[in-house]
Amino acid sequence: MHRPARLTLLLALLFLLDGTLGLKTWLPAAGTVSESAEDSYDYTLLFARVVQLIRQDYVDGTKVSYKALTYAALRGMLSSLDPHSQFLDEEDFQDIQRETRGEFSGLGIVVGVKDGALVILSPMQDSPGGRAGLLPGDRILRIGSKNTDKMTLSDAMKALRGLPGESVRLTIERIASGSPNGGSIFEVQLTRETIRVTSVRDARILPGVLTGSDKIGYVRIEEFSDNTSDELDHALDKLEHDGMQALIIDLRNNPGGLLDSAVDVAGKFLPPNIVVVSTKGRTADQTQEFRARLQRERPGYPIALLINGYSASGAEIVAGALKDLKRAILVGETTFGKGSVQTVQSLGNGVGLRLTTAKYYTPSKRTIHEVGIKPDIEVSMNDAEERRLVIAEEDESQAPNLQSDLEDRQLDHAISSLRSVRIYTQRQAELNGAPKQTAAENHTAPAPAPQ
Repeated sequence: MHRPARLTLLLALLFLLDGTLGLKTWLPAAGTVSESAEDSYDYTLLFARVVQLIRQDYVDGTKVSYKALTYAALRGMLSSLDPHSQFLDEEDFQDIQRETRGEFSGLGIVVGVKDGALVILSPMQDSPGGRAGLLPGDRILRIGSKNTDKMTLSDAMKALRGLPGESVRLTIERIASGSPNGGSIFEVQLTRETIRVTSVRDARILPGVLTGSDKIGYVRIEEFSDNTSDELDHALDKLEHDGMQALIIDLRNNPGGLLDSAVDVAGKFLPPNIVVVSTKGRTADQTQEFRARLQRERPGYPIALLINGYSASGAEIVAGALKDLKRAILVGETTFGKGSVQTVQSLGNGVGLRLTTAKYYTPSKRTIHEVGIKPDIEVSMNDAEERRLVIAEEDESQAPNLQSDLEDRQLDHAISSLRSVRIYTQRQAELNGAPKQTAAENHTAPAPAPQ
């Protein structure tokens, strides 16, 4: 086939692809400058000419298949938009489907981009990354022999994943505040394995040495996946059966996950049909409200949420909703500020697209993206304290039973806040002539939400 004929065929295929993906791609999007049909033709022609020149003249003929060039172009196109948009090839698309079901193969570390660097947001418990002592905030400088400074987030995630049994060496920079040299650089050799995510952990009544006579429950949510809502229901049933009077939900280092899961978690403590979070994008179908669905009513016990700088996305949705709707006290540090919506769409033939389509807003219409959620009670922790806590979480018997040698000041403030709320509520009830409740009775009677 002669070159003009090949070029005409490729252009036809490109126009057909645009029609398959939707006419909307040819229409001017809301809030943008309209482009003419001639512009569309000219730039499509430019793309087709470049593809043909590469196929004709590039030195290595093994790299110029239509599939390889198209996939490379799509990866570059999506990564140029923001760190979270991504073209999903066959392997990526399967990985993301397995991950949302709570199982995937990899190192057990959740990564993101912060201040231009590839950082670990959360090492998953009982995973290669967690057992190696990797911590939130650690910067990944190299994956194998490849530097990450110019690597997109999607490329980094692809490099970190792999088949169970495969190993990879990471070069890590650990920033230490107050350190004369600013931190340390070290290497770890990790072996990939199948990661099965249990998203709700450590559900128990905190020991009396921390809470006195109050029965305060504690539960940690590591991420929001398909099974999180059911796991949290089981945990709350157990805690309520044990006489829980107040609850601490630990969302520290929670990187987020599924939107529906986060909405369901927040909705367990809110009236049905109330707005938990809203999204706003460029088109009407991307502007939505997500409301609490009807679930089994829980007692109105006071709630405190623990948050920090690595609580992101779904964790910020829960924190923002319970704060705005005055259902919880937030203790800790301002959250990460990842408040954008990524929609995963299948493109057929086993590939897909993850595209940022909107931004999240709390019930009071406050933006989350690049701002985060501020705590009601700010309690900062230094690097050494955070490191000890992450290590302690690897041993579930230690994490919520911290003594003086493993102090958790954020947890201490949350406990003090809840005890103060309970004392105040009890005294108001006595002032108004209500009968005094015993500890065993208190967990079944709704208490006013803390302000």
